[in-house]
Amino acid sequence: MKVILINGSPNSKGCTYTALSEVAASLNAEGVETEIIHVGNKDIRGCIGCRKCKQTGKCVFNDIVNEVSPKFAECDGIVLGSPVYFASANGSLVSFADRLFYSTPGSKRMKVGAAVVSARRGGNSATFDELNKYFTISEMPVVSSGYWNMVHGYTPEDVYADKEGIWTMHTLGKNMAFLMKGIALAREKYGLPETEKREFTNFIR
Repeated sequence: MKVILINGSPNSKGCTYTALSEVAASLNAEGVETEIIHVGNKDIRGCIGCRKCKQTGKCVFNDIVNEVSPKFAECDGIVLGSPVYFASANGSLVSFADRLFYSTPGSKRMKVGAAVVSARRGGNSATFDELNKYFTISEMPVVSSGYWNMVHGYTPEDVYADKEGIWTMHTLGKNMAFLMKGIALAREKYGLPETEKREFTNFIR
C-alpha cells in the first residue's frame, strides 16, 4: 500500500512538512509506503474549466499536476497538507488540488483521504474543513484522528513542542493504515458498493 502526502507550503522543510513527516513515519511503521511531494513552491495555474482533460486524460497545463496524477491514480491514500496564512489553504495547494482532483482519470472511489493543517495561531479549523471537501465529493473515506488534524507553531521546533499535535499526527497515520487495510479486505470479500446511474442537474425546482 502507498500514500502520497502533498506539502502545500512554500517551505520545503517547514511546519507543514514536519507534520506530514510524522504522519508518514506512523504510516511506515504500519507497513505503508509513503512519498512526500512538495508543490507549494511551484508556479501552478488554477483550473479554467476547459474540460480538455476529459478528452486527453491529463490537464492542458503540463506541470506538476500531470506529474503527480499517475501517482494519485495508483495510490491507496492521499494526505493534503497546507499552512494557514489567511484562515484558508495556501493558494498554490488549492490550484493544485482543484486540477488534480478534476483531471486525474479513473475513479477515486474508496481511496482514503486526510487533511493536515498548520498555523501559528488561528484559522486551522476553516482550512481543515476546506481541504476535506475534496474527499467528500470524490467518494473517498476521510481519516480522522483523536483531534482535528492540525499542529501549531511558527517553526518546526514549535511543532515538535506541540505534543498533542504530534500525537494527533501519529494517531492519524495509524488510523489511515487501518482504514486502508480494512477497505482492501472488504473490497476483496464483498466488492465495492453498487452505484446508481448519476443524473446531473443544474437547478433545483
